[in-house]
Amino acid sequence: MPGRYIKRHSLQTRLTHGIVVFSVIWLAISGLFVFVPYFTQIGSGEFVRFMRVSHRVVGVIFILVPIVSALLAPGGFKAFLKKYFVKWTPEDKEFMKKFIPYMLSPKKVHMPDQDEVKSGQRVADGAIIVGGIMMAVSGLALWLGGSVFHASAEVLVVMRFVHDLFFLVLVVFVVAHAYLGAGIFQPYHGMRKLMFGDGLVRESDALYHWGFWAREELEEGDNIVER
Repeated sequence: MPGRYIKRHSLQTRLTHGIVVFSVIWLAISGLFVFVPYFTQIGSGEFVRFMRVSHRVVGVIFILVPIVSALLAPGGFKAFLKKYFVKWTPEDKEFMKKFIPYMLSPKKVHMPDQDEVKSGQRVADGAIIVGGIMMAVSGLALWLGGSVFHASAEVLVVMRFVHDLFFLVLVVFVVAHAYLGAGIFQPYHGMRKLMFGDGLVRESDALYHWGFWAREELEEGDNIVER
C-alpha cells in the first residue's frame, strides 16, 4: 500500500533468519528419527537413514550459517549484540509488567515506547539463542563423541539430557516467537513481511511497536522508503 516505510532488516539478515528457521523445522522433524525409537520403525530403512543423515547435515548448516553471516558483516553483528546487551530502562520494565495483560486485551492496555528490540524480545530471543547454542554443542558432542572421540557413556547421557532439555526450551520460545512474528496476534498483523518479505515496516506500525527507534529513524531519514 502507498505510504512511508522504514527499512528494518537487510537482505542478509532475512536470508540468515530464513535458513535458520528452515533448519530448526527440519531438525525438529528429522530429530524424531534419531532420538525416538518409535519413528525408526516408520517407513523403509532408506527413509530412516536419510532422515538421520539429514539431521546431521542440516545441523551443520544451522551452526555455520549464523557464524558465516557474522563474519561477513562484523559491524552488523556488533550492532546486533549492542541491541541485546543494554541496560534496561523504566519503559522496558513497564513493558514486561504489562505484557501478559496486553496479550489478553491489547485494545485496553497501552504499552510504553520501545527501542529497536523490545525488552520482551530480548528475553525470548535470548532464550532461543542460548537454546540454539546448547543444542548445537550437545548435538556435536553426541555425534562426534559417539563416532570419533568415543566419549564415555556418562558423557553421552548428560549430552542427551542437555539436548532434550534445550529442545523443549526452543519449542516453547520458538512457538511464541512464531505466533507474534507471523502476525497471528492481531497487533502484529503484517509483521511476517519483516523477515519473509522486503524487510520494510510501515511508519505507523513502527511508531506503535518501536516508538523510540522509529522516531530516531524518521529523524535521520537514511532508511526511509516512500512508495
